[in-house]
Amino acid sequence: MAGRPTITDLAREAQVSVATVDRVLNGRARVREETARRVYEAAQRIGYHAAALIGQRMMADLPEIRFGIVFAKERQPFYQHFREEMEGAIARATGIRGRMFVEFSPSQSPSDFAELLEKVSHRADVVAATAVNHIQVTDTVARIQERGVPCMSLLNDFAQGVRKSYIGINNMKAGRVAAHMLSKSIREPGKIAVFVGGFRWHGHELRETGFRSYFREYGPGYRILDTLVNLETRQLTYEATLELLQRHPDLRGLYCAGGGMEGAIAALREARAPGDVALVVHEFTAESRAALADRYAEMVVATPLQQLCEACVDLATKTVQGGAPLTPGQLFLRPDLYLPESV
Repeated sequence: MAGRPTITDLAREAQVSVATVDRVLNGRARVREETARRVYEAAQRIGYHAAALIGQRMMADLPEIRFGIVFAKERQPFYQHFREEMEGAIARATGIRGRMFVEFSPSQSPSDFAELLEKVSHRADVVAATAVNHIQVTDTVARIQERGVPCMSLLNDFAQGVRKSYIGINNMKAGRVAAHMLSKSIREPGKIAVFVGGFRWHGHELRETGFRSYFREYGPGYRILDTLVNLETRQLTYEATLELLQRHPDLRGLYCAGGGMEGAIAALREARAPGDVALVVHEFTAESRAALADRYAEMVVATPLQQLCEACVDLATKTVQGGAPLTPGQLFLRPDLYLPESV
C-alpha cells in the first residue's frame, strides 16, 4: 500500500470493521481478545503507526504470569533453541501477559540446580526446569511448592511424586526406537556402545533401559558394551569414542542417549568411513543434520520443542489459575524422527 497505512488499511488487513479497530485503539468498549490480537498482528504486518499502542491496550487488562525457567548447558545450541522456543510460546500465549526469568546451571551438580530452582521461584508464579534426579533437588521442589509455586519437570522427570507434572518424550520408548533403527542399520551383529550424560539424568537411564531391553528381546546376537558417561560434553565424548574405536575394531553401533553427540560425530568422521559404525543421536542441530546428510548418522530422535513449550505454558497457566488436575501427572509428546533422506 502506498504512503502511511490508515485505519481503513488496518481494518482491511485485519478483516474487521473500522469501528472495531477504533474500539481497540481507544478502548471505548471491550473487544474480544482474539479480535484485538488479530488487529495487533495486522498492525505489525503493515507497519501501522499505533501498533505499539494497540499492544499496550490489548495486554493491559490481562493477568500477568511469571515463568521461572532453569536449563542446563547454556552454550549448547539445543538449549539456546529451547530458550527461544519458550520465549516464543510465552509471547504467543493468549489470555495472559507472560514474563520469563531464565537461569542456566553451570554444572550437573544437584546443588547448582537446587540453588537456581530456589532463586527463580522467588520471582515466579510457576517454575519449569530440566534438572538431575537427587534428593536435594526433590527437597527444593517440595519447599517451592509448599510456598504455592508449582514446579514442572521438562525432558528429564526429576522430583517424581513431588513435582506438578512432567512434559517430554517417553524416554523408555525413545531408547527402543533407537535400538530398532540400529538393529536394522547394522550389516552384521557385533558390539554396540551407549553414552549417557550421567547417572542422575533419569531420562537417559530410561533410554538406556529401553535400548537394552529391545536387544534382549530382538537382538540376542548383539553385545551391548558397558555404558559410558560423557557428562554431555563434546571433548569427553570425542576422546571416549576414539578409544572405543581403537579397543573394539568390531564396533558396529553407537547410541548417544544424551548430549555430547558432536564429539562422537567428529571421532567417526576422523576414524571411520560413513556407515561403518551406525550412529543414533538425540536432538536435531546443525551438527546432527550434517551427520545425517553425510551418512555418519542413521537417525536423530528429536524433542518437538515448540510443542513442548506451548504445552508447558498452557499447563502452567492452568495450574496457576487453578484449572489443572491436583495430582502429579505426565504428558508424553511424540518425538520427531529424522533420517538421512529427511534433510
